[in-house]
Amino acid sequence: MRLSAWQPFEWVVALRFLQEGKVQTGFIVTGIAIGVAVIVFMSALLSGMQSNFVNRVLTGQSHIQLLTPKETVRPVDRLLSGSQSASMVQVPLQRFKGIDQWQPLMFQLSGMPEVKVVSPAVSGSALALRGEASRSVTVTGVIPEFYFRVIPIQDKMVAGQASITSESLLIGTELASDLGVSVGDKLRLSAANGRQLMLTVTGIFDLGNKSANSRVTYMAFRNAQSLFDLTGGATVIDLVMNDVYQAEITARKIAQLTGLQADSWMKTNEQFFTAVKAQTTANTAIRFFVALSVGFGIASVLVVSVVQRSREIGILRAMGITRGQVLRVFLLQGGLLGLGGALIGSAIGALALYLWQHYMRNADGTLMFALKFEQKLLIQTLLLATVTGLLSAFAPALRAARLDPVVAIRG
Repeated sequence: MRLSAWQPFEWVVALRFLQEGKVQTGFIVTGIAIGVAVIVFMSALLSGMQSNFVNRVLTGQSHIQLLTPKETVRPVDRLLSGSQSASMVQVPLQRFKGIDQWQPLMFQLSGMPEVKVVSPAVSGSALALRGEASRSVTVTGVIPEFYFRVIPIQDKMVAGQASITSESLLIGTELASDLGVSVGDKLRLSAANGRQLMLTVTGIFDLGNKSANSRVTYMAFRNAQSLFDLTGGATVIDLVMNDVYQAEITARKIAQLTGLQADSWMKTNEQFFTAVKAQTTANTAIRFFVALSVGFGIASVLVVSVVQRSREIGILRAMGITRGQVLRVFLLQGGLLGLGGALIGSAIGALALYLWQHYMRNADGTLMFALKFEQKLLIQTLLLATVTGLLSAFAPALRAARLDPVVAIRG
């Protein structure tokens, strides 16, 4: 066996063993490739579905919403007959009030590295009136240059424009249908305090939610302050995070810092977030069991290889090859099988993702949801398959290294 200076002995022997057992090598590489293709495809599919669901949930709400703390329950003494008295618990009326010093607070929050966008708003309930028809609505007064970065209303318009001025109003499709309103019509809003505003509908939007489309309205920030008699105040501060999954941690941090009630999207959509975590767990379980099956496949092939090549291993040991070199030969085989299968499997997985994107469409021809073949996923999969191959090869390699040369040659 002639070796050049740049060809280590272990590499040459490992490659020769793999070449001589072409059928075994082909089967195990195919098995690994299928397993890796499943990991790549399912990981990208579940990740795409999860991202799509999260985007749909967050398309109509902020990541964190800051509100004034609710009034606490307090005991009240009540006089009974005679000289006796008793204490009772009374739930206080939740008064409509604004956030104190919201401008400096907004500046403070904007400086936090976790926070991407901060938007103040005035939100309250009112009646939308047109002729004899009326509907209960939620009025949200916003500053467009901030709020439209939280919820892109301009992308959800079905009629008119997302123009918010001192005389304009944006309403949902369901409310427009219920009141028989179209772009250019006037609508009167009446608050519980008796104040009223007459505004012109300049745009009709669709938030993708029937309930929201029938209740939500948007107007200028100062108009809402005037309607709810909250001069200079804000009732809500909406935040958008750089990492949506850090929202709950940041919300707790802000609540401790400011004393305000901080509700993250994870808290307000707790059941949905539980489903997202379950999906992530399922993805991890798929990777684990596929890697386990790949590992057992590699180990079984190498165990058979050790048995078949016992005489050759004995001859090599008799020629002066060390146990460490024999060990490395079989570890290299495991690593090469894992890496080769991973490369082929990644290509198959990428092709499956491309076909999914090309053929799996909605009824209107649009994408069901975006799938991404991330470089990070490719690197992780290659490393996983290679490490699995090395670990699976360890037991057969150790067995080969411990073979007694004399016994092996005689056998």
